[in-house]
Amino acid sequence: MLKNRRLLTLVLASSLLLSACGFKLRGTILGGDLPFKSIYIAAPANSTLGSELRRYIRGSGELAIKDRPEEAEAILDIVSEVRNKVILSLNSQGRVREYVLNYQVAVRVRNNAGVEYMPPTTIILKRDLSYNEAQVLAKEAEEAMLYRDMQSDLVQQILRRIAAIKPVDNATAD
Repeated sequence: MLKNRRLLTLVLASSLLLSACGFKLRGTILGGDLPFKSIYIAAPANSTLGSELRRYIRGSGELAIKDRPEEAEAILDIVSEVRNKVILSLNSQGRVREYVLNYQVAVRVRNNAGVEYMPPTTIILKRDLSYNEAQVLAKEAEEAMLYRDMQSDLVQQILRRIAAIKPVDNATAD
């Protein structure tokens, strides 16, 4: 009986300590204090970056995505999107041993009047890719996977930068 009571006391004390540690779920990526409530994403319809951005913003539930820029309070412009592969190292026979995959995107956020909430910002991501001629198909699949991973990382970075936008004072913006 005494052993059960000690065990119960230990369980209750540990649960009390864990509940008082201040743990809190992170919440959504976008904050609720954005200076706009709707956004238009200026990206081609077949753009994988644009569709992933739309999916994440819809998932947050905090911004409405509009189909036309005139209807939106903010416009997210994807100014440029560049992917390239550069040789990093060669083996003793002069064949490629490693590549560097680069993914560079420039974005900006503005309103219909042309006031910039976020000036053009360039985000550059790089990943190393080892290469082996005997495994060409596997390395192509790995390259595609690395680009998808970089794109997801890029979307997260864009959304964090959107979340950090502060309201613009209209008196100082003109």
